[in-house]
Amino acid sequence: MDAVKNDAEERMKKALDALEREFGKLRTGRASTGLLDGLKVDYYGTPTPIGQIASISTPDSRTIAIQPWDRSSFALVEKAVLKADLGLTPVNDGKIIRIAIPALTEERRKGLVKTARKYSEEARVAVRNIRRDANEALKKLEKDKARGYSEDEVKKAQEAVQKLTDDYVARVDQKCQAKEKEIMEF
Repeated sequence: MDAVKNDAEERMKKALDALEREFGKLRTGRASTGLLDGLKVDYYGTPTPIGQIASISTPDSRTIAIQPWDRSSFALVEKAVLKADLGLTPVNDGKIIRIAIPALTEERRKGLVKTARKYSEEARVAVRNIRRDANEALKKLEKDKARGYSEDEVKKAQEAVQKLTDDYVARVDQKCQAKEKEIMEF
């Protein structure tokens, strides 16, 4: 039974981590290297993560700086940023590629809040699905008479899984509220 609970907790942590990665990709009006996570550059015919061919930094709150290590990859990096459809325009000065992060309009902010809520709901659903899987596994353990688990033991384990679920759903809600606040800041 402990293995079922530990597995459920591990999977819930992964769901929360996935939510954080999704939130990292949401543009908030302030520069973040997370905006470029998952961006692939067609480097010598191979889709390569941008972090493997360039250093990425945020010199100030409104600028992302990309410095490719190979001079021949400047145009490839620019093309990848434009193709990613992030609504950002890279500026190449020959030494470094700068991306200015424009201020968000009120309408765009509300759209981003909706997206953040959608990601949060997906995380909540994932956590609840993990709870369902864990409860089914616990019921199977109860039916397996060879293991000798009583109905009370299974009930306690299910209550522990429910408590875990409530805890992770609350964490998802906290992260969502924090992200909404960050998006709506001017």
